[in-house]
Amino acid sequence: MFHYGAFLTLLCAALQISLAVTDGLLPNGDFEKGPKTNELNGTEIIGKFALPQWEISGFVEYIESGHKQGDMLLVIPEGTYAVRLGNEASIKQRLNVSRGNYYSITFNAVRTCAQQEKLNVSVSPESDVMPMQTIYSSIGWDSYAWGFQAKHSVVELVIHNPGVDDDPACGPLIDSVAIQTLNPPRLTKYNVVKNGDFEEGPYMFANTSWGVLIPPKIDDDNSPLPAWMVESLKAVKYIDSNHYSVPQGKRAVELVAGRESALAQVVRTIPGKTYSLTFSVGDAADGCIGSMMVEVYADRGMVDVPYESDGTGGSKKAVLQFIATGNKTRVVFLSSNYHMKFDGSLCGPVIDDVLLLSVRNPGRKVL
Repeated sequence: MFHYGAFLTLLCAALQISLAVTDGLLPNGDFEKGPKTNELNGTEIIGKFALPQWEISGFVEYIESGHKQGDMLLVIPEGTYAVRLGNEASIKQRLNVSRGNYYSITFNAVRTCAQQEKLNVSVSPESDVMPMQTIYSSIGWDSYAWGFQAKHSVVELVIHNPGVDDDPACGPLIDSVAIQTLNPPRLTKYNVVKNGDFEEGPYMFANTSWGVLIPPKIDDDNSPLPAWMVESLKAVKYIDSNHYSVPQGKRAVELVAGRESALAQVVRTIPGKTYSLTFSVGDAADGCIGSMMVEVYADRGMVDVPYESDGTGGSKKAVLQFIATGNKTRVVFLSSNYHMKFDGSLCGPVIDDVLLLSVRNPGRKVL
């Protein structure tokens, strides 16, 4: 006997699967589909659902590339349009996801008025504030990544400007919002460090050449760079081999803010055992020139690894051996020095190919 109710349930389930987000731009994530003419008052969007695929709240503007704000010309890095979030304004989109899975959100943003602009990114019950005081690229636009674990099959992504400025039109511009499914790396007998090659990470826009920032004070629970955390006041930069020199594989991390830019992971160790930590240090071929120094810490072990960069790429291997004193050991990488390119953007040494194994013959080495 045909059961219409059961058929409808199966149909809804199939529809739910078909509407699940795929890696890449969110629906109208580049904001190229704009409000109708009668839904705009100048640049201000009028109507909660006037921006296709998005729900807006507060003073949200639809900005075309080349728009003038005083003496400043607003340029959109990808496409023609972006949105600007004024005082306490937000944009929201409902996403069909797989419950329990990990995801990262990548978006392009630039501050336009106030020095202290920031963005609050959330998927309930998780949220984080992205500080925008430091500009890392030469054109002002940066790509930011944020990670979350889906607690439900349908979630709401909210990007909110919590700032209150004298000018309600002040606020960050946002463009190109994308999502990436993350596969949490597992321990292997070949490496105690998870995701040591940094191949698992956030979505990277093909047409932008400034990498993706992993924001400061991110822990490893829902990091957009699985297994790693940023234990510092400033971000680290996730880079790819399409735009940079990478020591191994397709992805690596650039420590762009000196001692304020630290990358760490807590690994499982056996007290009393000797471990060998090997890794690559290099430069990204992005014009970052100078005497670089990477500080590496593991338990009570520490080593300084110098690298002389001419800004055209290259890398070398280094090793730190240490004796574990506990069941968990924190491995930390940071740049001793601050570096800046000729265009004024921040830069630094590249870390890649991190490998940790126990060894039988103790001895501290640096290659």
